[in-house]
Amino acid sequence: MDNEKVAWILLRDHQVLMTRNQGREVFYFPGGKREPGESDSQTLVREIDEELQTHIDADSMVHFGTFEIPAGHPERGPFRMICYTADHRGPLTPSMEIAEKAWFGYADRDRVSYVDSLVLQALHERGLLH
Repeated sequence: MDNEKVAWILLRDHQVLMTRNQGREVFYFPGGKREPGESDSQTLVREIDEELQTHIDADSMVHFGTFEIPAGHPERGPFRMICYTADHRGPLTPSMEIAEKAWFGYADRDRVSYVDSLVLQALHERGLLH
């Protein structure tokens, strides 16, 4: 699928890391689109290094879920976001493209995109997000 993102879920104290790009109001899970020939792990390692200047441990990646917006949906459908948890090494330092990083709880779901709100809902339902 062309309209697809590989995203990172980093949880701490029942909150999840979100980022906001320069010029945007809405927050998103860090991550991005594959380069030609990249695997999910290669994409996640590259994107998180580019966005937050930290190293993802690809061997620790665990698929959390795949979330989709159907065709015709008002917010960019069709779209698929493949989400992973993973350990990292190093500080979380936003790059030039990232205006802000923040730790969100379930109550912050109105500040994220539609597909990201689906992930927040799933985290909440599993007792991982308060």
